[in-house]
Amino acid sequence: MKLSDSINTVRGVGVKKAAAFARLGIQTVYDLLTYYPRAYEDQSRITPVAELRAGERATVLGVIQTVTEKQTRRRGFTVLTALVGDGTGYAQAVWFNQRFLKTKLRAGRRILLTGKAEYAYNGGGQLALSPITSFEILDAQEPAEEHLGILPVYAATEGLTQKQLRQMMTYALAQTEGELAETLPQRIREEYRLIGRTAAFRRIHFPKQEEELRAARRRLAFEELYLIQCGLLALKKRTAEQQEGIAHRENGMLVARVLAALPFELTTDQARVWAEITHDMESSLPMRRLVQGDVGSGKTAIALLALVKTVENGCQGALMAPTEILARQHYDALQGLLAPLGVRVGFLSGRLTKKERTEIAAALTAHEVDIAVGTHALIQEHVVFDALGLVVTDEQHRFGVAQRSALEKKSAVTPDVLVMTATPIPRTMTLTVYGDLDVSRIEHLPPGRRPIRTFLRDETAREKIYAFVRKEIESGRQVYVVCPLIEASEESDLPSAEEVYEELSHGIFRGIPCGLLHGRMKSADKEAVMEGFYADRIKLLVSTTVIEVGVNVPNASILVVEHAECFGLAQLHQLRGRVGRGSHASYCILIAGRKASSQERLKVIEETSDGFRLAEEDLRLRGPGQFFGAMQHGLGDLRIADVLADMDLLLLARRAALTTLDDPAALSFVLPTLMRQYREQFEHMREI
Repeated sequence: MKLSDSINTVRGVGVKKAAAFARLGIQTVYDLLTYYPRAYEDQSRITPVAELRAGERATVLGVIQTVTEKQTRRRGFTVLTALVGDGTGYAQAVWFNQRFLKTKLRAGRRILLTGKAEYAYNGGGQLALSPITSFEILDAQEPAEEHLGILPVYAATEGLTQKQLRQMMTYALAQTEGELAETLPQRIREEYRLIGRTAAFRRIHFPKQEEELRAARRRLAFEELYLIQCGLLALKKRTAEQQEGIAHRENGMLVARVLAALPFELTTDQARVWAEITHDMESSLPMRRLVQGDVGSGKTAIALLALVKTVENGCQGALMAPTEILARQHYDALQGLLAPLGVRVGFLSGRLTKKERTEIAAALTAHEVDIAVGTHALIQEHVVFDALGLVVTDEQHRFGVAQRSALEKKSAVTPDVLVMTATPIPRTMTLTVYGDLDVSRIEHLPPGRRPIRTFLRDETAREKIYAFVRKEIESGRQVYVVCPLIEASEESDLPSAEEVYEELSHGIFRGIPCGLLHGRMKSADKEAVMEGFYADRIKLLVSTTVIEVGVNVPNASILVVEHAECFGLAQLHQLRGRVGRGSHASYCILIAGRKASSQERLKVIEETSDGFRLAEEDLRLRGPGQFFGAMQHGLGDLRIADVLADMDLLLLARRAALTTLDDPAALSFVLPTLMRQYREQFEHMREI
């Protein structure tokens, strides 16, 4: 059996089981082997019911006496209860919202189950096992001892039991033992004291003791992080060594004139980052730099200087933004500052007429435009630059890697690349998400920016909040109201943007110009609403998170977020950045449910305006999966490594990857695995 074989080749997998595996994202034998347990059950001994203690986990072997099903007041929510006896007493086993188990849980059947013992609700002092973390229905004569030990617990789905998953995993491991070829160079395994790959797979699924499990997990997590770091560092090395870059001259008069024309002096952070970019651009190696900076930290000024520097050297610059709104804002800012200095700025987006797009494309080819600002339209095939020297992408996480690469390829030589993001990326994520880029941080806001006062309130304060909002509007200010949903949904009782808009515009804000904005609107309609808000014709804008990035209205002084518990801390911080851009006192008001956990989590954003601290907290609370999805880096979620728990291991893996890149034999050993697992992401590594 080969690792690439279909899951159908595993004994016991038919059409129905294959469909169940497909729901788990498992298509091949390798997918199955890397479907790691989510937990482990220490089922090394059976506890008699009479010896159960509340609050302790235990494994019980007994016979099902009765099975009852109840439906709660919550629509579609069911409780299955089986009364289990073992001769020493009786205990309840409780499953929530798992009706599909009813056919298996029949009176008279032997059952081996593990769970946490608690006193049953209205059970007259009787103990119940809930939640049930694993259970097996045993045949009449089946020995229970075969199911004891440290057992893997998998995230299952309807149609697959834990018993079946374990049996199929055992079969797959036995059939592929010779296929699990070593992926790590021997020197790396010895230096970092890592067990072999075959042993690691066997022990991660079926450890005999805790020490085996720890060693297996360390080996597989290291391998995962090491391969990713090898790929990212190889990309970086290839760019530096094999691609011809542009050695820009030292800053000249044009850069000096732009610096003088800026309405502020660069902060210490901005000056440091500008020095780093200047050094990169004057090197003959292509620049690959990420600039992280909080909302309002002045990243755009740095990008402006970099674009002017490339123009001063006879090259063209391109600035790509993810939305028409943000691209237009960048264009207006650059045009206003640079046109008087003789720098020609052009704008390109999908909303332009065909004639306008053709004209701007021709001007770029003829080098009649020095800086092109636009959306994805910049990467269309017919857009050709005469001498592209610098590519700037704003809000990088909104673009895929392929889109950034497509713009970079529009140059005869490799252009310098500057990536900007106001999305705070936790320090623990940067090496994994942007490991192929050098990273600069602007950590402090410019002096003089008025702080945004943030308040956390529950629904009982809603009436007072909107009375305050109306008062601010009447004094000349503008307001955002953000909602988690676009329209009403049967699956959720949260208020939608459409409902809130109707309620507010016909209620307390009757007679005040209100607008509605969400992602499903046509581009022209969205533009019309935003232009109305920019022009102060719309005073209150009800929106979804479509306003999260790039919207700049200095007169907007209040942001109200309905059901703030539905948002991550980093996202709320991004939304908060929509206000506080003018000279007026600004407020962010979070309306959240009264659930204690929600209130506790959201207190963090009430207490701090440090986006990086919030991002770290968000990562701790919500896990890394969402960050990988948002970054669109293309590496996908980690299967076993955890960037929070395994930060030390990540640093070791990166160190090992750095030594591998300097060792041709080791790199040749690793490359086949790297290509097999990350072919789509690292296809061009074949040229290394």
